[in-house]
Amino acid sequence: MATPGAQRAGAGERAPEVILDRAVIAPGHDSESVTRKITGIVFGKTPLWMYGVWAVSFSLVMVMLMAITKLVFTGTGIWGLNMPVAWGFAIINFVWWIGIGHAGTLISAILLLLNQQWRTSINRFAESMTLFAVACAVLFPVLHTGRSWLAAYWLLPYPNTMGLWPNFRSPLIWDVFAVSTYGTVSLLFWFTGLVSDFATLRDRTNNPMLRVIFGVLSLGWRGSARHWQNYESAYLLLAGLSTPLVLSVHSIISFDFSVAQLPGWHATIFPPYFVAGAVFAGFAMVMLVAIPVRRAFKLQDFITSRHLQNMAKLTLVTGLIVGYGYIMEFFFAWYSGNPLELFAITENRPFGPYHWQWMSLILCNILAIQPLWWKKVRQSEVWLFIISVIVSVGMWLERFVIVVISLHRDYLPGSWDMYRGTIWDWALYLGTIGFFFSLMFLFVRFLPMIAMFEMRLLLPEGKRVTHT
Repeated sequence: MATPGAQRAGAGERAPEVILDRAVIAPGHDSESVTRKITGIVFGKTPLWMYGVWAVSFSLVMVMLMAITKLVFTGTGIWGLNMPVAWGFAIINFVWWIGIGHAGTLISAILLLLNQQWRTSINRFAESMTLFAVACAVLFPVLHTGRSWLAAYWLLPYPNTMGLWPNFRSPLIWDVFAVSTYGTVSLLFWFTGLVSDFATLRDRTNNPMLRVIFGVLSLGWRGSARHWQNYESAYLLLAGLSTPLVLSVHSIISFDFSVAQLPGWHATIFPPYFVAGAVFAGFAMVMLVAIPVRRAFKLQDFITSRHLQNMAKLTLVTGLIVGYGYIMEFFFAWYSGNPLELFAITENRPFGPYHWQWMSLILCNILAIQPLWWKKVRQSEVWLFIISVIVSVGMWLERFVIVVISLHRDYLPGSWDMYRGTIWDWALYLGTIGFFFSLMFLFVRFLPMIAMFEMRLLLPEGKRVTHT
């Protein structure tokens, strides 16, 4: 059956692909068709392919639980940590996951405040991705502390029986405040946007149990003028609170490195460099999730070519900023005249024992995104998906380069050592990937993945684009 957007392509009208190239919603839809399409995914049958996705994802979750159990009963000695590489996969993955969650706040909050209508079809994806990425990220610093069951007791700033307080000069404490604030505001922002959609699901379901569940989640929403006024005020307020978090959270994460007197870390460019890298990795992950879901559930009318192109453009821009950061690292090392900085940046990274990782990083994050200059590439789902996978790998390699290569060559040559992740390092890392996609596809299956009320507001735009 042809979609409403395709049905509109008759004699004397532009082809659907031309229309969808600049539309935020395909023409031919009305409020009922938008609601029916999105609620149909929630109330419809589970596709067979999703059972396969869940099987793989939940299998990886079991691997993660096995790795955590082994870690708790044995200790961090099961990892490949040594001296001087006391930080390994745990910190690499922590920074990587926090970075992935950044695009959600950017798309939802900043683009909302800038009145960018194209955010509407993908903001719910991005907000959910933020929550699930933060859930994965939190695991690593907690487990990295060793006796993780005591981590909260010693890290959270509340009076205890011994009158001890955390050391607020420690970057680990800064991370606690930054990540907890980021996760809390993101959760409130995500749930606030869902309230009116929960009410729609409540009113359309025939299942008494689901009606009760969605009724509780909708908080008594009736769609009155007062409800909408309170909703818009709360949504804008949370967007305003979320906006500085985009800049602050990953800047604070970068302080874990930049406040240390270590060649390769001690650089003032790290805060903006980390923020750009986080948005870069985040948009790659949004496309990595949105493109298959768009194809699987036939959402081309809602997630149009314009959405893909805009995300590709932002990926290219932030990727160029990341490339500028790489160049500045070499410039700072040369300009400082510090032989230790020169060795760490200009010798050890490109020509040292981990040179293949550094070269792969340049290939993935700089060279692989250059095809995005061409419009045909930005319009191609296949190419965007491939580039997104490459960028995600490249951003993980960037964290590997920053953490491991900077640590494995200490000030004393006698303490130099190599670092390689053990099977337990990889098991925990791959397990969190399965955990992330398990949560993501559970969300896609049981909650509205696209904001229905916001899509209804875009219906006049779909009619207007056919006449321009």
